[in-house]
Amino acid sequence: MTAPLDERIAFIRANRERYLEELAAWIACPSISLDPAHAADVRASAETAAARMRAAGLSGEVLETGGHPVAYGAWLGAPGAPTILIYGHHDVQPVDPLELWTTPPFEAHVRDGKVYGRGSVDDKGQVMMHVAALEAHLRVSGRLPLNVKVVIEGEEEIGSPSFEAFLARERERLACDVVVVSDTAVFAEDVPSLTVSLRGLVHWEIAVHGPSTDLHSGYYGGIVHNPLEALAQMLATLKDRDGRVAVAGFYEGVRELTPAERAEYARLPYDAMHEAQLLGVPELAGEAGYTPLERMWRRPTLELNGIYGGYQGPGGKTIVPSFARAKLSARLVPVQDPAHVKRVVSEHLQRVAPPGVRVEVEAHGEVRAVETSRDHPAVSAAARAMERGFGKPPVFIGTGGTIGPVSSFDRILGLPQVLIGVGLPDDAIHAPNEKFDLGQFYGGIETMAYLYDELAAAL
Repeated sequence: MTAPLDERIAFIRANRERYLEELAAWIACPSISLDPAHAADVRASAETAAARMRAAGLSGEVLETGGHPVAYGAWLGAPGAPTILIYGHHDVQPVDPLELWTTPPFEAHVRDGKVYGRGSVDDKGQVMMHVAALEAHLRVSGRLPLNVKVVIEGEEEIGSPSFEAFLARERERLACDVVVVSDTAVFAEDVPSLTVSLRGLVHWEIAVHGPSTDLHSGYYGGIVHNPLEALAQMLATLKDRDGRVAVAGFYEGVRELTPAERAEYARLPYDAMHEAQLLGVPELAGEAGYTPLERMWRRPTLELNGIYGGYQGPGGKTIVPSFARAKLSARLVPVQDPAHVKRVVSEHLQRVAPPGVRVEVEAHGEVRAVETSRDHPAVSAAARAMERGFGKPPVFIGTGGTIGPVSSFDRILGLPQVLIGVGLPDDAIHAPNEKFDLGQFYGGIETMAYLYDELAAAL
């Protein structure tokens, strides 16, 4: 390492406590984007992020989206050098059930080398890693090795409804060579990882209508088709006994894993029985012929998310209900077309509906899966940075989840992306007692400091 880089790492290590204090102050802002009552808190969170970027030496401002605001910052003092755009989000999930939190969700508490609080890892802590690393470069070296733009969104946790319009409007302002996203996790604490694929997402709402009102089951049972029964029959046709989706055309475009990919996943330290125990189920299940990691990262899914209708109160109420409803979602893999999947599933459900009921199917969502080649120069640069930050080369993994803005950057701006998050699988994101391991937090700051140099050289 060069002397200036040594000095930057020394600066980072000397300021660890300050970084933790700044993260705690940001956690204290209850930026729950889902709840209109917290709209002012989401705005205050954006203003906090903009102020922190200004303190680090970037520009910093709050940009309107038509929904919750974006915090934007930039440093463009390297003419002729590459430009990266760092993406993160400052909004957080609701905290329910509150009684399961050991300490208040919007008060940062450190226990056993971990900081607990809503947003600690998803995504305020991971955004803070970048701001701290940028500050170290600017304080020690007086400049960055490349141009940097930072977008910190305020609606990621509600599906980013305003973000695509924001991207289209701000296309010129956000022009760059590559997007860097830190909103993912590593495979395990001692297994540094780079995510190279994210699944897409679409979903449906199904309504099955029967009689105009609930009916007495003694008088009318057996002569009127029960909507709950009809819905159950329809849902039972969606998969076969081997867990494979039985909808014609669902797998159109899905690529099979190569032997090399399957061997790479098999080498990862994954214990299916232990995972089942952690999840509280007798064993893991899913599409036959694939391992759990292959199913999570490289196979599409179709899941029943909820079903309701009829009497739900105490005791029994003998009725034929007037309606039944269900919610479905599909996670998609690269090449699958969300519009096609929405159509074939909707058509299948209408086709298998039994006579005697009326069926309505509403399809939503257009999030494509995203895959970045591990051979891309930016991904190779990120791998070198992560090795320097955590002491061993990273493995390449997928994630079963979906980050809508990643798909938006890919589809609207046509930009390659590096997914370099450092959260841990047990960080309880979206759940009570969300945490961020401080070793990951501090190691992540150093990794990002290395990343900017590596990207400047690679791009």
